[in-house]
Amino acid sequence: MKLSRHNIQALSGGLVATLIVGAGAFILGSVSGYEAKQLLEGSLSGINTLCNTVVLASATILALLLTLLSVSSNTKSKLTDDHYRHILTIAKTDTIVLVTSMIIFQIFNIPIAEADSVPQSWFTIVYYLSLGLSAIVSGGLIVVVLMLYYTVASIIKIVGLGIDDHPFLYNDEDKGNSKNKHSEKADDS
Repeated sequence: MKLSRHNIQALSGGLVATLIVGAGAFILGSVSGYEAKQLLEGSLSGINTLCNTVVLASATILALLLTLLSVSSNTKSKLTDDHYRHILTIAKTDTIVLVTSMIIFQIFNIPIAEADSVPQSWFTIVYYLSLGLSAIVSGGLIVVVLMLYYTVASIIKIVGLGIDDHPFLYNDEDKGNSKNKHSEKADDS
């Protein structure tokens, strides 16, 4: 998949956020099984709240993408396929974040802290896993929001401010190239 400059910036922002949130786990230092169990019991409600918030935000973003498509298709300007591919990339990424958050929510609703047969050493693994997964989900949502921001900013520039030289707008050269590509495809068939 070809990534635009804005997608790379969004991925970089999400990666930085993931690393910052993940660094919090290392600030705590090493914890033993018993400490991890205590910390895990205290953090599970926060992780569940995070997952619920991310699922709600992701579902809302998917719905708002439909509005963005409506605005895009009703504009007087002719938008390139790259604009619609960008929206599709946002939808795919958002869906991945939504599904991942749902799975993490379900996994951490298993009452592992109340199980007597679980070895204490497992709690350390589960604790660090929970911190890592919550950092990844947080970073994923930040990526989606940044991608959406760049797309909305582009639409504002095109529709609201009337910028004529935006990369998402067809220009006269694109129209000529588009006709040539279509005629070449017709010749091939």
